[in-house]
Amino acid sequence: MFSKADKTKAAAASARAIPSLVSTDLEITGNLKTPGEVQLDGTVQGDITCGKLMIGEKAAITGQIEADEVEIRGKVTGRIKARIVHLAKTAHVTGDIWHDSLAIEAGAFLDGHCKRNDTQTTIQASTQTAKVTPAPRPAEVVAVAGGKTATGS
Repeated sequence: MFSKADKTKAAAASARAIPSLVSTDLEITGNLKTPGEVQLDGTVQGDITCGKLMIGEKAAITGQIEADEVEIRGKVTGRIKARIVHLAKTAHVTGDIWHDSLAIEAGAFLDGHCKRNDTQTTIQASTQTAKVTPAPRPAEVVAVAGGKTATGS
């Protein structure tokens, strides 16, 4: 009735549903990369790439963040690039935010620029399709002096 294959599939599905935890007493120097969810309450000095990132009030990150969804309650120093970004009232962000959707609660601190992800795509597309046309050449001047024709520029 129950096969070994069913147990391994169920275990793999439940393992992906539980977020990875970085507790308050943990300090990481280096990059973190996972397709899943990360709940961060400690300190990270390095870049983070993940599916969903939840940054707690006591957390501190120095580095770039790339995720599908980011919820910030703590301190971040570095660029954030995500589809959905939410800054809670306790958030303290120093750096630029690239986003599709951005929510900022009253009381959140942000020192940086906020740019939509489609803006970056538009800028790249317009620079790739732009054609450079040479500057017009100066007109040739023809002068008649004493019955002789002279040209110059």
